[in-house]
Amino acid sequence: MIRTKELVIYRGIRNNTIFRKMEQVMTEWEDSKGDLLPTSKREELLENLFDGIYGLVEEGQKRSFCGNLWQAHLTYLLANDENAFSRFCEKKGTLDGSINALVLHDLSIIQEMFLYDFKELERGLDVSFFSLIDHFEPACAKGIVFNKLLRDRMNELSGKLAGASDPKQMQKELGSFYADYGVGNFGLHKSFRVKHEENGAKILPITNSESIHLDDLIGYEKQKQQLIDNTEAFVKGQKANNVLLFGESGTGKSSSVKAILNEYYKDGLRMIEIFKHQFGDLTSVIEQIKDRNYKFIIYMDDLSFEETELEYKYLKAVIEGGLEKRPDNVLIYATSNRRHLVKERWDERKQNADDVHGNDSKEEKLSLYARFGVTIYYGSPMQKDYLKIVDGLAKQKNILMDQERLHQEAIRWELSHGGFSGRAAQQFITHLFAMQNMGKY
Repeated sequence: MIRTKELVIYRGIRNNTIFRKMEQVMTEWEDSKGDLLPTSKREELLENLFDGIYGLVEEGQKRSFCGNLWQAHLTYLLANDENAFSRFCEKKGTLDGSINALVLHDLSIIQEMFLYDFKELERGLDVSFFSLIDHFEPACAKGIVFNKLLRDRMNELSGKLAGASDPKQMQKELGSFYADYGVGNFGLHKSFRVKHEENGAKILPITNSESIHLDDLIGYEKQKQQLIDNTEAFVKGQKANNVLLFGESGTGKSSSVKAILNEYYKDGLRMIEIFKHQFGDLTSVIEQIKDRNYKFIIYMDDLSFEETELEYKYLKAVIEGGLEKRPDNVLIYATSNRRHLVKERWDERKQNADDVHGNDSKEEKLSLYARFGVTIYYGSPMQKDYLKIVDGLAKQKNILMDQERLHQEAIRWELSHGGFSGRAAQQFITHLFAMQNMGKY
């Protein structure tokens, strides 16, 4: 007998399309076991079955799951389900009270689903497929949705749940997973974007983020260390500051922030990208993340304001000010080509006849900059620094070219690509790598 309708704490997993297809197939088969199914009923059951199998294979390939796809999918649903038990374990690891009995009740049902024997169903419907998805191997080891670290975590948890001796063991494994890795989108992803909806902002995962690391960034060692020191303090629960990375275009400001996320993701760091036209959703975003067991960086790339744009006033209030204290698990990291963020005119330096407190008006615009406790300057490299970046990137890409010629080509590239910068060096090496692979160098 399939008892999934009795689920309480984990009732949300029944909303999953694949789960519902497989649940329906199992329920109808168990209810009619031993009876001859009418042709129409048999066709409907088979269609639901193969819809479910199709979904399992698609999800397995996207997430690069290995082994039993049915168990892997159930594991994914359990890891992703935000409920009273999983959210509490995210912060504490274990919990006491009556909810434990409800969790054990649910896990006794889920364990039956985990260990369901499809062989009799296969024989009765004269189909054969579970041998194919029982030992699934994805076409490539790198999933589209999950990175390798997360893929390995999920496959490991799936094996532990499948091998659990009883529901109590399943509860222990799940509690440990939630405590170590979290639950839901925040547990399974590292970067997010914001979508405005009528009832508030929706935080959506970014499933294909750039895998750049600090070691990939050549130069700017002092700047990177400032960023590392502040971020390490943050993830370790110490007091940390909002950060503004400012300076010349193409010097690696954005890349440094992305690399910091990849460096400290395993320590519970998450990043939410937001644009200035979305600042009205900042309060809603912070409300959703303030009680979660992660450290969140709200990331604002290429931040600047024209004199007619007043969103900076709202940002000031959110960063620091207002009656509600900014949560300890939230910081703001921004990049900009402007140090003071808000455009100033020369005539603003003079006292206007109709502005009694002209200096106050000027300070109003400059005060946003002061909200960032750490400011890091990225200046354009000199030629020798530019060539050092080129040398480092060429080594990373294993480009085989005499250094003198490499430097000549790099300088020639720079002349037509906007001057010395890390971005120009990266673009040059990308071009050179492609040409080398095509045998043109």
